[in-house]
Amino acid sequence: METPPPDPELTEAQRSLVNKLTESQLAEIDRALLDNVSSRYQKMAKIVGVTMSGLENRVPGIPDIFYAERLREFIRSGEIEAEGHTLSMRYCELRMRAVVA
Repeated sequence: METPPPDPELTEAQRSLVNKLTESQLAEIDRALLDNVSSRYQKMAKIVGVTMSGLENRVPGIPDIFYAERLREFIRSGEIEAEGHTLSMRYCELRMRAVVA
C-alpha cells in the first residue's frame, strides 16, 4: 500500500495566527481534543472536525491541520495511541491509551 501524502504545513499566515493563541486558548483546544478521543479507534479527521465544530470560543482562521498537530503531540507524549499514518489525519485512527492494571 502506498503511503498517503502528509497533511500540508501551516502557512506563514496560519502560523502567525496560531502563535497569537494564549495559554488558556491552547489549554481549551487540548482539553476539547482529548474529550473527543474515546477508548475505541476513530479517524483523526473526525476527532478534529468534531472538536472544531464544538469549540465555543473557537478562534476563526485556525485550520484543521493545527488541531491535528496538537493530536500528534499527544501521540508523542503517549497519552493517545495511533494506528495508520500519523502525518495524514485522513489515514490515521486514534484512541486513548489503554490503561493496564
